[in-house]
Amino acid sequence: SSLLPMASPSGSAGVRAEPCGGASSTISPIRPTLSSAPPLLPPVWREFVWGAIAGAFGEGMMHPVDTLKTRLQSQAIMSGAKAQKNIFQMVRTVWASDGLRGFYRGISPGVTGSLATGATYFGVIESTKTWLENNNPNLSGHWSHFIAGGIGDTLGSFIYVPCEVMKQRMQVQGSSKSWALNATKGNVSQSPGTQMYGYYNGMFHAGSSIWRDHGVKGLYAGYGSTLARDVPFAGLMVTFYEGLKELTVYGKRKYLPDSDLQVSNSFEGLVLGGLSGGFSAYLTTPLDVIKTRLQVQGSTTR
Repeated sequence: SSLLPMASPSGSAGVRAEPCGGASSTISPIRPTLSSAPPLLPPVWREFVWGAIAGAFGEGMMHPVDTLKTRLQSQAIMSGAKAQKNIFQMVRTVWASDGLRGFYRGISPGVTGSLATGATYFGVIESTKTWLENNNPNLSGHWSHFIAGGIGDTLGSFIYVPCEVMKQRMQVQGSSKSWALNATKGNVSQSPGTQMYGYYNGMFHAGSSIWRDHGVKGLYAGYGSTLARDVPFAGLMVTFYEGLKELTVYGKRKYLPDSDLQVSNSFEGLVLGGLSGGFSAYLTTPLDVIKTRLQVQGSTTR
């Protein structure tokens, strides 16, 4: 028999016996078979990494809109009884006082908080859903989606809330010149129970100033109201998303039987994610207004 090299499981060349009609033995080289490379990260860690990237990217893209939202929601705190602006008036106000930079105030703590939230949310949600469905069949389906979303968001809140406090206070300040001018003219509300703060030059200055003035309570201002908004939002968003996926599959099966029944492309996922996020945000907006005002007004206790 002849001995022919073959690929071993590790990918290195080995030998195997091959029957041959002749008496002599020859060694003929063959190309080793190519084995698929193992993934760089285990599935759970991939969820953490991609969740963090998605969270940071989303925050960077939507931060100008978030700045407008924060300033609109906090008008009663910042300007007292003055006439409230609509979104178009607020765009002009931010642009006139601070230019393009005004829309990106507070982006550093915003991205930092979104990194943590995205990582924990997507990293925890799949493993939690699987555990619930395997160990608690009564909590399978939409209940497992709701609970997993709430748990993921709660874990991320320990980093997210301090970053949110810093971000929102920096968003409403604008430039140092406009902040000082508003304070001098008395445009900043000083209603009872409100303790306004000085101007923050950046994320680390904001964090150290809040810690020095109010301690850990200052960094976690409005923590309860944040959870009251985020846990329902996260649970509702996952529940809506899974429900819309099932509805999409049903529609494809009924009207497009020859198409791929799964939600398999980025466009479909983007549309379903946008719809589920929009529904959830609409239902939790009142809680978001309360959270924003508590965190922006700067008082130690809520």
